[in-house]
Amino acid sequence: MRLSICIATYNRSDVIGETLASIIGQLTDGVELLVVDGASTDATETVVQALLAERGDCRYVRLPKRGGFDQDYSTAVELARGEYCWLMTDDDVLKPQAVERVIEGLSGDPDLLVANAEVAGPDLRTTLLERKLDIEADRVFAPNRNADLLRVAGDLLTFIGAVVIRRKLWIARDPGRYFGTEFVHVGVIFQAPLGRALVVAEPLVRIRYGRAGWAMRAFEVWMVKWPRLVWGLPGIDNAAKEAVTPREPWRRTRPLVNMKAQGCYRLEEYRRWLRPLDMGALTRLCLVALAACPDALFGAVFSLLLPKLERRDRTMMRFELRQSRLNRRHS
Repeated sequence: MRLSICIATYNRSDVIGETLASIIGQLTDGVELLVVDGASTDATETVVQALLAERGDCRYVRLPKRGGFDQDYSTAVELARGEYCWLMTDDDVLKPQAVERVIEGLSGDPDLLVANAEVAGPDLRTTLLERKLDIEADRVFAPNRNADLLRVAGDLLTFIGAVVIRRKLWIARDPGRYFGTEFVHVGVIFQAPLGRALVVAEPLVRIRYGRAGWAMRAFEVWMVKWPRLVWGLPGIDNAAKEAVTPREPWRRTRPLVNMKAQGCYRLEEYRRWLRPLDMGALTRLCLVALAACPDALFGAVFSLLLPKLERRDRTMMRFELRQSRLNRRHS
């Protein structure tokens, strides 16, 4: 078995059927599909079983209880039979010929293949970004070039569906160290030096943006967990880490303002994540004032400033504002 497409899922009965349909038609000899269900309480099992029934190249495993995002993906890798594991998501879709392109990329025997992605709206009809990683040609990284890989592909690697990794490398490392981070795959990849890595410029996955399970915890994920993980990676120079995320992004105006504009930074987030930290009196005063500012007022002011953003950033920000907690509360 050359490749296992591994999906860890939980309560995705409304979208996982479309995900699986985009994969099943691309399965060939030496490629399997494995779905690991973290004890879903909705109709996920029924949907999956109906699509995978009587297919020898597809497996469904229902866990007795949910281990969480990181642990369930690690379990999927352990259960996989392939030499490589593609850690596919449960609500996005593969583009046509994506599996064929990955198999082609694996012919060079890399430790890691990173597949570019395009970003679409929740219904997959509108394209928000044609390439999540803005490169036109494949990039090859020689062994022991972890810092260069992180610098170039760090943002893309926040999306687990981009990752195709050698299974024995995952098994040999310590994924448990990263359970609870939301980015176990990044921890495993950069835990120790890699062999050869390939980043495929062509988008192979269409991301259904705006449905992430952590949307309501955006401040915790992007302002706390993600930078904590990146800055804790061993053997990576600080310049490469800084290129991906500041050590304390909440000290930077732009990321904090973006969080506020989306309704994800309020007094609740300040009290939980920032109040215990050591900082100057003026910084603390500014953080409290921004957190206390009414979301509606801030969102209106921020919308007026959108035209000043670069076109790529402006498109994404307009979408994120429409999907924000503030708009959902008023809809």
